[in-house]
Amino acid sequence: MLSFFKDYKLFAIVFGVISVIIISLIYNTLNVYQPLPIYQPNMVSTELVDSTLQYKKKYHRIADFSLTNQNGETVTQNNYKDKIYVADFFFTTCPTICPIMTKNMADIQKEILNDDEVMLLSHSVTPQIDSVAQLKRYAIEKGVNDDKWNLVTGNKRHIYELARKSYLAVKDNGDGGPFDMVHTENFMLIDKKRQIRGFYDGTKQDEIKKLLYDIAHLKKEYDR
Repeated sequence: MLSFFKDYKLFAIVFGVISVIIISLIYNTLNVYQPLPIYQPNMVSTELVDSTLQYKKKYHRIADFSLTNQNGETVTQNNYKDKIYVADFFFTTCPTICPIMTKNMADIQKEILNDDEVMLLSHSVTPQIDSVAQLKRYAIEKGVNDDKWNLVTGNKRHIYELARKSYLAVKDNGDGGPFDMVHTENFMLIDKKRQIRGFYDGTKQDEIKKLLYDIAHLKKEYDR
């Protein structure tokens, strides 16, 4: 009888060890890191993409840019080198969705304020109205932190081409003048390789929560 219990005890220990190993393997299998998608022009609504790029399936990246921020400083892709950032398009006199988008971007700013890896970038779609002085007034009013968030203006054609050929973010205003555009509520998550990793409705709180979650998830990609 004693021998039986000794054998049973040994079996129980071996079975327990094997069970732990199997459970660990299953857990690790089910929790394999799944990277965020890398968006290509052919994955985005055609109304937001320049016709020359609508069928592009790979290698899409944000183009080089040179714009002017709320402090009159030149901002280029080098300011965002090795950074994750959230981009959008707006204008300071917008009475509809822009105030909501700006408030939500300010909420994101609070969450990333002490995170050196993450920044924000908002482009004016009416650069003829949004001068440096106008952007500065708006930045002060909305609580923009100059170290984290650039509001930029510049050449209208340049911004139009960035919006439709790089960020895939605005609609063409066919009834307007050259390079007129209709901005959307989209926030774009851009990775350190200047690739689009997510689109989010900048007017919705649940989308902002998802964006913050995806930023944290994207950061893990660089820790692996």
